[in-house]
Amino acid sequence: MSIVFWVLAIVFGLFAFVVFFGAPYVPVRRRDMKRAFDDVYQLSESDVVVDLGSGDGKVLREVSRRGARAVGIELNPILVAVSRWLSRGDKRVAVRLGNLKHTSFPDDTTLVYLFATSRDSAPFLKQIEREATRMNRTLSVLSYGFALPGKKPLRRDDLHLLYEIAPLQSDKHK
Repeated sequence: MSIVFWVLAIVFGLFAFVVFFGAPYVPVRRRDMKRAFDDVYQLSESDVVVDLGSGDGKVLREVSRRGARAVGIELNPILVAVSRWLSRGDKRVAVRLGNLKHTSFPDDTTLVYLFATSRDSAPFLKQIEREATRMNRTLSVLSYGFALPGKKPLRRDDLHLLYEIAPLQSDKHK
């Protein structure tokens, strides 16, 4: 009984930690994700998708099924383990344990997928702008459920909004 209590306490504590420092775990509905990749952003085999807050990896596996490469970044170690286990054997899927707001994206990233609460939208946008600037190219962003502050979406469906985030201008470029 004592071991079960401590295991449950650790699991609950990790999820509470993640909610405090990041967005809560809210799984995307498969039909919404499929519609987004069919209608809002059509993936190609050359795409590299970074899923910020990848949870159980459902988006990563859908991206892979469509022939693209997927990299998940997740703060909760339990969800990292679940995602890695569910994606085992898929060479196009990688999952990293990390703080979404302070992680570098792969240099060949083409699309960033995210579910962000309104409190997290601005910090995520800043991180994406930093990464676009670091890579010196525009990144596409597919946001599930929340608008990015000060940005106008290029396309949208009921739940997903597609943006392009250009590199920031630095003093040396002015």
